[in-house]
Amino acid sequence: MKQLLVYYTIIILPFTILCYCFRKNMIGDDWFLISFLFYAFVYRTYIDYTRLRSKNVIEKNHFWKLFIPGFRIKYFTALYFI
Repeated sequence: MKQLLVYYTIIILPFTILCYCFRKNMIGDDWFLISFLFYAFVYRTYIDYTRLRSKNVIEKNHFWKLFIPGFRIKYFTALYFI
């Protein structure tokens, strides 16, 4: 249960900070878009991979498969509920 709470904190906190900074006009539209794309495609992919590796659900050489759209749905339950 504690690992699941840490995982949710790790994936939600950066996005929350990003949205807060955008709303308070600390960053512009272009930096928000760049940061959001980095968060969605690089950060979340790496965090999901490390979670799946720690649970021995995915093999080490399958990191690149997480970049394929829709591939993470296969591991939805392992990522978000267990």
